[in-house]
Amino acid sequence: MAHETGKRKEDHIRICLGNKAQAKNATAGFEDIQLVHRALPEVNKEKINLSTTFLGKKFNAPIIVGAMTGGTEQATQINASIAEAVEKLGLGMGVGSQRAAIENRELEKTYKVAREKAPHAFLIANIGGVQLVHGYGLKEVKKVVEMIDADAVAIHLNALQEAVQPEGQTNFKGVLAKIGEIACALDTPVIVKETGAGISAEDAKALEDAGVKAIDVGGVGGTSFAAVEYYRSSTKKDAVQNFLGEAFWDWGIPTAISLIETVQTVKLPVIASGGVRSGTDVAKALALNASLASITQPILQTAVKSAKETEDKLSCLIEELRNALFLVGAEKLSDLAKTPVVITGKTGEWLQARGFNLQKYAKRGAH
Repeated sequence: MAHETGKRKEDHIRICLGNKAQAKNATAGFEDIQLVHRALPEVNKEKINLSTTFLGKKFNAPIIVGAMTGGTEQATQINASIAEAVEKLGLGMGVGSQRAAIENRELEKTYKVAREKAPHAFLIANIGGVQLVHGYGLKEVKKVVEMIDADAVAIHLNALQEAVQPEGQTNFKGVLAKIGEIACALDTPVIVKETGAGISAEDAKALEDAGVKAIDVGGVGGTSFAAVEYYRSSTKKDAVQNFLGEAFWDWGIPTAISLIETVQTVKLPVIASGGVRSGTDVAKALALNASLASITQPILQTAVKSAKETEDKLSCLIEELRNALFLVGAEKLSDLAKTPVVITGKTGEWLQARGFNLQKYAKRGAH
């Protein structure tokens, strides 16, 4: 079983690096989110403050590198590169699902390297929600937290992936109750994250009521795990799973929509992830009241090369974010949440159909 989990991790890295597993016809929706340019920004760009606090920890910029991997030799290098970069820049990162290390202790080092290389950065441990109804409990959650001395633990929801995965676990009955039990019993803050199909207003409210401390929306628009499993099953000659992977390639709620549904429904900090590809995307997410934005795929591409390339990429994204703040006249991140945002296209249509208030974004800053 441990060997199977490790092999699956290797498959995921290989497929995601090939860049073929991105959303096909769906987008994250950021093209429908317009920030209003200020010809008179009345701001000194050099003095813009990008720092923020999330779950009690200070960040130099509101960016985390999303959960990627662990459990294989290549994963060790990837996690080390990312950890070095986020430590230097004062950001945060998540590790991939730590199930592999629970099944095989020898794989713990592939995750522990993150804390070794990033003694002060915000680190998020990771365990699957579906595992909580298949035997895992507080003991295992505490174990993944201790493994990397984590500041928070993400319980990931991946119903779409499990549904199309040849070896998928599809009994999700009781997951919410288990999440609630863990959130109440654990001292470490629990974040619930989707893995590419988005969180609806209804699920966000249920998670808030269950006691989680933050939500990572993980919407459609970036890597599709249905697509990843499509490629995996095409090599295994598993015709039905292969068919399902293609059929559900773009399934889910686009990131911008999921973000607005969630922030308008709960009072928790919300992380925007899923197809966040630029500093401007980060600015748009924050203007929509996200607390942080999480970037994964672009950083995977640099992390397999070096920590330096990863740091350079993140530095570029941070400077792009600073530029966006300057051009909308925001001196600090909290100002961004007061600047006008115009929401159009499919994103606007969906949200209006679901009864969400879009006018309040466009009218901000009006005197």
